[in-house]
Amino acid sequence: MIMRGLIVLLLVFVGVARAAPAIIPAPPQLAASGYLLIDAKTGKVLVEHNADQRLPPASLTKIMTSFVAAKELSRSTISFDDEVDISVKAWRMEGSRMFLREGTQVRLEDILRGVIIQSGNDASVALAEHIAGGEDAFADVMNQYASQLGMTGTHFVNATGLPDENHFTTAKDLSRLTVALINEFPEHYRIYKEKTFTYNEIRQGNRNLLLMRDSSVDGVKTGHTEAAGYCLVASAMRGDMRLISVVMGASSEGARATESQKLLTYGFRYYETAPLYNAGDTLKQVRVWGGQHKSIRLGLSEDMVLTIAKGSRDELKALIDVKSEIHAPLTEGDQLGKLTVTLSEGERIVVPLEALNGVQESGFFAGLWDAVVLFFHKLAGGDPLAWSP
Repeated sequence: MIMRGLIVLLLVFVGVARAAPAIIPAPPQLAASGYLLIDAKTGKVLVEHNADQRLPPASLTKIMTSFVAAKELSRSTISFDDEVDISVKAWRMEGSRMFLREGTQVRLEDILRGVIIQSGNDASVALAEHIAGGEDAFADVMNQYASQLGMTGTHFVNATGLPDENHFTTAKDLSRLTVALINEFPEHYRIYKEKTFTYNEIRQGNRNLLLMRDSSVDGVKTGHTEAAGYCLVASAMRGDMRLISVVMGASSEGARATESQKLLTYGFRYYETAPLYNAGDTLKQVRVWGGQHKSIRLGLSEDMVLTIAKGSRDELKALIDVKSEIHAPLTEGDQLGKLTVTLSEGERIVVPLEALNGVQESGFFAGLWDAVVLFFHKLAGGDPLAWSP
């Protein structure tokens, strides 16, 4: 049995006068095969079109190529100082290149910049061979990480993104990968905002035009093949809010940047990332029966952060529901109720309320006394949660 709790006053955003409801216009419609905009902190989808459709990713593939490298660097199986042997296959790669030379050795740190900044197919193959011995084996590693990340619409057959009917991904999967890259490897991710890289006296610029147009943009990766069209995964940070946009199948280099900017502008203008409650904070303290302590603290195991419409904080409502009777023994982490936050548009976010401390069972006579008191208290129609001795 669950007893409805009070409207929680912990949402301290309510002012004296109620603000007008936040107005959110229809999201932009882009000239692209598939696109997506999410709040990186909460995972909230703000805009989407064909986000689950399997599409050729072109060089967006290299986000995973560099993610695998970051994983191996973190495990110390490779290092930036490694000398990478450049094979004939790597040297002969077509498309965008770092201009590696067959038979030479190149520091892995330079190879990685060649992958990320110059989008080098030659660098990607060299990296794959160095890590896994061959590109096919490396693709298998890519797919294993994709599976771990929940990228259910993705399959890789190479490290470059060159066309293959069995090489595909989705806008949603790419956003999931990008969030993992940024959260797990922030130092590695910093390479993505570098605007130029010079190797072998050849200076090449980052193909992400948004890096030059918008100071809040710090990544991520472009891609282009005839089959994929022009693609761009972009990420920007303004204040405490990070947005990730994915645009696939645009018509030109300029179009992919323009369409991506539309998504980012829309998200930052009309939404905000709102931290509401911290993990471990006491949201409610309730009576415990038959325990060595008479009460227990309830709260959340994780921070509660929501994406809300700008100007809608006054409209948030929170409600606590707790079990009508709580008996010892109790262990930290036991789920004893729920917290429901209702957003301005009516959407409800429900998370469990957990015990923040344990309560051991009391001795026989103390437990018997609690049972008697509870019996007569309920007989009188009292609230077992509110009663205290």
